[in-house]
Amino acid sequence: QVQLVESGGGLVQVGGSLRLSCVASGYTFSSLGMGWFRQAPGKEREFVSAINRSGSNTEYADAVKGRFTVSRENAKSTVYLQMNSLKPEDTAVYYCAATRPWRFYGTNGNTYDYWGQGTQVTVSS
Repeated sequence: QVQLVESGGGLVQVGGSLRLSCVASGYTFSSLGMGWFRQAPGKEREFVSAINRSGSNTEYADAVKGRFTVSRENAKSTVYLQMNSLKPEDTAVYYCAATRPWRFYGTNGNTYDYWGQGTQVTVSS
């Protein structure tokens, strides 16, 4: 079983930055594809970003492309989401997700079997 713990959320002004972290435990981190998703009040969960096991390939939603950067440190079992130029529409609970070991990562939430508890990001205007 994989456990995921996110941190780094908070309140930030428009144009500001935050870095989210997600620490994984319970399995060899380098075998896990990782993703970030978010859910705003009254809206469905949506894909934000994903990164493959080695960190050599990444995916982004159009809404965050050019502003967010996903990265990982396998030695620390941690995946990051650097969020710059934040907008009010980025306000949401952000969730870290992991695939089963050795499964291909993707942009669909159904790809992921393990989820963190979420961390709130609020962007004020």
